[in-house]
Amino acid sequence: MTGWTALDRRTVAVTALVVAGMSITAGVPIGIGIAGASSAGTAALLLLPVGALLVAGGSAVEYVRWRRTRYRLTPGRFELRSGVLVSKHRSLQRDRIRTVDITADPLLRAFGLVAVRIGTGEQSGADEGSVVLRPVPAEVGDALRRELLDRAHPPAATDGALAVLDPRWIRYAPVSFIVPLLGASAFGGVLQVSEWFGLRSTVIGWVGSQFRGVPVVVVIAVLAAVALVVGAVASLGLWVEMWWHHRLEREPGTLRVRRGLFTTRSISIEEARLRGVELVEPLGVRLAGAARVDAVATGMAAAGSDDDKSDRRTLLPAAPVAVARRVAAEVLRESESPLEAVQLVGHPVAARGRRLRWALGSVAVVEALLVILGVLFTDVLLHVAWISALVLVPVAVVLALDEYRSLGHGLGERYLVVRSGSVRRSTVALQRGGIIGWTFRQSVFQRRAGLVTVIATTAAGEGAYAVSDAGSHDGLTFAATAVPGLLTPFLESSPEPALLPG
Repeated sequence: MTGWTALDRRTVAVTALVVAGMSITAGVPIGIGIAGASSAGTAALLLLPVGALLVAGGSAVEYVRWRRTRYRLTPGRFELRSGVLVSKHRSLQRDRIRTVDITADPLLRAFGLVAVRIGTGEQSGADEGSVVLRPVPAEVGDALRRELLDRAHPPAATDGALAVLDPRWIRYAPVSFIVPLLGASAFGGVLQVSEWFGLRSTVIGWVGSQFRGVPVVVVIAVLAAVALVVGAVASLGLWVEMWWHHRLEREPGTLRVRRGLFTTRSISIEEARLRGVELVEPLGVRLAGAARVDAVATGMAAAGSDDDKSDRRTLLPAAPVAVARRVAAEVLRESESPLEAVQLVGHPVAARGRRLRWALGSVAVVEALLVILGVLFTDVLLHVAWISALVLVPVAVVLALDEYRSLGHGLGERYLVVRSGSVRRSTVALQRGGIIGWTFRQSVFQRRAGLVTVIATTAAGEGAYAVSDAGSHDGLTFAATAVPGLLTPFLESSPEPALLPG
């Protein structure tokens, strides 16, 4: 493919349908408002021409974009020419291309099309190191992915499926932190739709009539329970849409994740830029005995693009811990996962005190705010304050103690392992050769307690991984041992490593 190639012409039809859908979505509430003031006929006469004009205008712009967009693949580069008012010519070196991700929403799938994002892994800007082809035929997108990621890696015995979705993993969806957010969003959606029809006060009045004579605290508890149930049901649907048909497989030189029910995604990660894995255990998922696996790879920190509903780094959704650890070991090509093999060192007792003070201090701030508002506005908030204090204080203490128990760090032959967090416990196995620098952070209170936070800087993953509240001497020794020679110019010549003063 050396000549210039156009995108698929059906992009005009796709855009027309998208604009039509957006026009209908925006026009319904407006039309209801106009119909309430005059008549349905008047609303139709006003809105239908506007909708038709939007569809025609959007289609015309898309046709021009299609005519002006061309791409080609040469032996050394991938090039894209595009632009409606301003012409752009993007060029990527083929040997620097690191990702070719393929996405197809339901509308694109209906036409047999896909969107292809080609990236170099650079993080200097949102679009600096990537180009998007939208749309191309599905077979063309897959052929591009294979050709661009071909690094002449011969097939190996370890190639093939590393993990395939087990439908039973859906049981971990309702214990996600997204459940209350989905429940609250559902309530907000009901109020918004009722507002369109001018029934908002009616809906609120009906709900109030169902709880007439019931204490406010009970009303809040019941509504919260309903929100959680609605959120749990919604989380099941979201999980199915995101993770159905999930498959993690190793191709020559590449890890590939495929997933999605309605919107399908194919995400490729070049193994050469893999620097480790992260075992993520949100509290609810951890209590259920599960964890997810994320990749720690260069060029992935700025991921999480506009069309993704989940982090592109995720290799395995929440699954039983034993499965997650097995997948982590196979991804790293290790017989035993460093997450298990490396013995972690605990942190000083002073780190526990810091967490308890932070937790109780946060509760005190919340309670003080409720008391102030209760005194100024309504004594209902005073009751909420003392009831929530009875719940929040023990919860804060338990979480603080759990966070302290989760703290740990250790060194293996090839990997540095760091674990921290309670509400979201994270265990990272990072290649020692992938560490490019260290940052030492020590507040006044940490200095008095003999603690230090040691941050490993890397070009992969989140860019930095912290060993929080380690002992001062232990933290420095840990960093000096993890990457021999990196800290030598900054250490005093003494039996125990110590930072140079000043």
